[in-house]
Amino acid sequence: MALMGQMMAMPLLISSLIQHAARHSGETEIVSKRCEGDLHRYTWRDAERRSRQVAQALGRLGLSPGDRVATLAWNGYRHLELYYGSSGSGLVCHTINPRLFPEQIIWISQDANDKVLCFDLGFLPLVEKLSAQLPGIQHYVLMSDRAHMPAASSIPNLLCYEELVEAEDGHYCWPEFDENTASSICYTSGTTGHPKGAVYSHRSSVLHAYGSALPDAMDCSSKDVILPVVPMFHVNAWGLPYSSAIVGAKLVFPGPHLDGKSLYELFETEGVTFSAGVPTVWLGLLTYVKSNGLKFSSFKRTVIGGSACPPAMLASLMDDFGVEVIHAWGMTELSPLGTLSKLTSKQLALPVEQQRRILEKQGKVIFGIDMAVINDEGQALPWDAQSSGNLVVRGHWVISSYFGEQRSPLVAVDGQPGWFPTGDVATIDADGFMQITDRSKDVIKSGGEWISSIDLENIAMAHPAVHEAAAIACAHPKWDERPLLVVVKKPDAQVTREELLAFFEGRIAKWQIPDDVAFVAEIPHTATGKIQKLKLREQFKSYRLPSA
Repeated sequence: MALMGQMMAMPLLISSLIQHAARHSGETEIVSKRCEGDLHRYTWRDAERRSRQVAQALGRLGLSPGDRVATLAWNGYRHLELYYGSSGSGLVCHTINPRLFPEQIIWISQDANDKVLCFDLGFLPLVEKLSAQLPGIQHYVLMSDRAHMPAASSIPNLLCYEELVEAEDGHYCWPEFDENTASSICYTSGTTGHPKGAVYSHRSSVLHAYGSALPDAMDCSSKDVILPVVPMFHVNAWGLPYSSAIVGAKLVFPGPHLDGKSLYELFETEGVTFSAGVPTVWLGLLTYVKSNGLKFSSFKRTVIGGSACPPAMLASLMDDFGVEVIHAWGMTELSPLGTLSKLTSKQLALPVEQQRRILEKQGKVIFGIDMAVINDEGQALPWDAQSSGNLVVRGHWVISSYFGEQRSPLVAVDGQPGWFPTGDVATIDADGFMQITDRSKDVIKSGGEWISSIDLENIAMAHPAVHEAAAIACAHPKWDERPLLVVVKKPDAQVTREELLAFFEGRIAKWQIPDDVAFVAEIPHTATGKIQKLKLREQFKSYRLPSA
């Protein structure tokens, strides 16, 4: 008979994170730029107390363990309280992306069977339009005080968040339950078909918070001032509301104010040291800072993920502004972190140019995640930085199935079951650094050979006249597919098709150079800020290449 350990059996629960922050970093600030435009300040101790009041209020509304509490909200202190108050009391926090089409929001809420919908002031018109099509919602809560409640609304029995919280005394003990209980649910962006739900557990969320805070990951500590630009409705702001509590860091929330000017001012006034967001956000911030001749006084590092960070952007942040860029990769199904690019001690001895090429990769896994690249027959490919294949993962915070689906998406690697297929195409080098070469549905197949759309986009983004670029496949009678480069020019910049195509020479194999360039006013993005290749392909489906 095996000898069992004699350790305390304390479940890994989300409530333990905010209890720890309140007890051991109680005076550390949480600052929020509110929808109303003003700054709100309080502490982790205040946040924990009010989260207990939120738990009481949700219970008084008649919710039972496992019921879903939906949010349509920006990054702010009230949203943080709902994170902890709902999950901590045994309810399931369901963050909905307000940038989705109304039809998608309705479908997602109905699929999740939400019982309560809490929403920010700016989303009142949206919720008024949707409420008639959400019969399952029993209570609507406007995340506001009484002074900002509307005089009249088409939403029946609209509740005031602050009144609900203030009616409770906070004398509430966080319950203990199985750590595998559902804590939250996030839906994929649904670029094809309906979005799918990923249900996280308390255990997976706490382990993800531990892993993400490690030095070779986000390197969070109590000395940090953390501003998550990535929205709290985008895979739980990449776990930062949880990892910030673990280390007791100061949190700064930007609310809906995500333009370059607003972000820069908040970075400077609050002494932000660390941030995280998708490339499109940094594009806006860098444009503002450069055009006004500004510098950062406290900003030291950022995690960039969601889509590949263009090397030109990485170089600008590091060389022009002294900001360390941590290139990361993940997905909703991974809670979301999978890999982060931080140099090893061996790599620190390499020339700077070689270091940059490594940092441009998506990086190494952190403990809790394992990965492999496989061929179409499920055989593992070598880690030689050349063998490109389908990226699969497994780990403590990787889903085993989607919400409401009986069929498991998991596949086998060399006959070993239990791996999640990411849909990405990647290589892994001998040091374990992974590089995404494309999404499987975005790769351009020319004459049986693959061309990476990411490589083409990175080269284009290095041109001084290019603001944003996307590479897509266009039909070709001889080669099946050839690349078309879709470009948004910088304001007042001038560049011709011929000049751009010439820019590729010597930077990529000649046969991989795009056949044509299409200049557009804007490139469509998904609700999470990724380039919407599906819409671009639809837009250019009748496009005839000059070589066709």
